[in-house]
Amino acid sequence: MEAASHYLLNSTAAAANSTSATGNKENSGNKQENEGGGGEGGEFVVDQQTIQQRRKVMANIILSQESAATTGGASATGGSDRILSFRTKAPAPDEAHINSQKVLYSTGKPKTANASKERHICTKADRILDAPEFFDDFYLNLIDWSRNNHMAVALYDVLYIWNAVSGSIVELFDKSKDPASQQNANQDGGIGDYISSVSWVKEGNIVAVGDSNGVVELWDVKHSKLMRKMRGHASRVATLDWNAHVLASGNRSGTIHLHDVRVADHHVGTLNGHTQEVCGMKWSPDQGKLLASGSNDNQVLLWDGRNASAPVHTLTAHQAAVKAVSWCPWQPKTLATGGGTNCRNIKFWNATTGNCVNSVDTGSQVSGIVWNEEYKEIITAHGFSRYQLTLWKYPSMQKQADLKGHRARILLLVPSPDGTTVASAAADETIRLWIPWPKNEKKEEAKKSKPPVSLFSQQKIR
Repeated sequence: MEAASHYLLNSTAAAANSTSATGNKENSGNKQENEGGGGEGGEFVVDQQTIQQRRKVMANIILSQESAATTGGASATGGSDRILSFRTKAPAPDEAHINSQKVLYSTGKPKTANASKERHICTKADRILDAPEFFDDFYLNLIDWSRNNHMAVALYDVLYIWNAVSGSIVELFDKSKDPASQQNANQDGGIGDYISSVSWVKEGNIVAVGDSNGVVELWDVKHSKLMRKMRGHASRVATLDWNAHVLASGNRSGTIHLHDVRVADHHVGTLNGHTQEVCGMKWSPDQGKLLASGSNDNQVLLWDGRNASAPVHTLTAHQAAVKAVSWCPWQPKTLATGGGTNCRNIKFWNATTGNCVNSVDTGSQVSGIVWNEEYKEIITAHGFSRYQLTLWKYPSMQKQADLKGHRARILLLVPSPDGTTVASAAADETIRLWIPWPKNEKKEEAKKSKPPVSLFSQQKIR
């Protein structure tokens, strides 16, 4: 409307100038005509009546424009002239709109709501493995997952190796076929030796196996060959864990032995501190500077592997047996432990000071804890009475999901070598594989696309 008004005002001024000029020409023409100076190509003369008529028309146009502005419609002038205007005005711009290009509106795609940042967590098992005769004993550690993607599974007196890539299963050995085990079975009224713990060396080619007779065996899985037997315990070995070439083994009496597998005299240390069976044990991720051990005496002991005379810290906050012992991979001084049925708490410890920094009541027996560095989360396994896995955000400990499927108490939880999957073994004689932490494809592609660092760029000139 303002543009139309501006055009009309300019037209009026131009008409007035034209009228004035015409009047001057008229006077000049009359003067020349009176003086007899006219000739070919003389000026066009407009009389006074025409001028008045033009002024009247322009006045009507201006008046009709003002009338249209007030009524919002179009007015007729002179019976044929019409002035047009928009009936609906353009929408007002956003108050927060700032644009250096003076662009108020765009014909691009409309804004859409941001996608939800919450990821989908699959609460169903990805795969279920049958484990007949899986020993229903809370204190034993009967499965472990190797770096080579092989899972060692002990079913009473037989050790199986399951290949997670091909799905093939190989029987590594059967203790019932061992003459010594048969002799013990005859002496114990038909109850022979059974496997009580398994643990893979970091490289994944050797598996350590503890049995009910207190013997620790080392097996070469590739060649299905027994490499050596290490004796010394007076009772069953319920837990094992490797720190490079040193193997720690904990027995029912509460004693922990340290074995250097490189030498013939393998027994290089004894840790005495627990009064009942040692059922959980892990070396710290900072090159094994500390060893954390949990026991049926409700205590967690922290040991310095270089000085095994006495524990560095004795943690006594749990009210039940402590089997779940796990170090944080990105905070090597943070330890998580889980208590049994009478405790049901996950506790987080500062290994330097020995202080408990957080405690969470899970409402159920805690039998396993696994960390994930990429997602900054932990997953816990539970026995009585919920039989489930629970996913938590760390350090807020906000519950993310419950993973259900087992029909009896979960006895053990181990991670896959790539960190995406966990395997839970339960008293319902099944091993279930869950994928709480799928790979982030974008991050994986970004890692692969990074150019290699040149050695020349790292050199310094002195």
